[in-house]
Amino acid sequence: MPQHPRMIAFNKRWLNPLMLKFVGTVPGPFAVIRHQGRRSGKRYETPIIVLPAAGGFVIALTYGPEVDWYRNWRAAGRATLLRHGKRYTLAQPEPVTLASAMPAFPRPLRGILRRSGTQDFVRVRAQVA
Repeated sequence: MPQHPRMIAFNKRWLNPLMLKFVGTVPGPFAVIRHQGRRSGKRYETPIIVLPAAGGFVIALTYGPEVDWYRNWRAAGRATLLRHGKRYTLAQPEPVTLASAMPAFPRPLRGILRRSGTQDFVRVRAQVA
């Protein structure tokens, strides 16, 4: 896990709810992924870092591949993404290497991702829902 567990808990409790108020509708590298809990069945929304790539998007797994939203998505086999006011159906999550994912991100964001220790990325197919 690239970040300290206390920072992750803080983000989950305070930062994510704040970000959910605007990230799906404004320009930038953030979006909202909507997914269903694999045990609870509850619907969740989580802010993520995502940028367009051929036929879909590249998503930074900033907390690694064992993050809850990604595990929920894989278990359910479906998720939606709200980005810049558009809703997308996501399919075929495929892990990609750091080297192949980084070109999708602008230079300043690449530096932030490197400094935070982000090593894992996923490329997904997407269709406007």
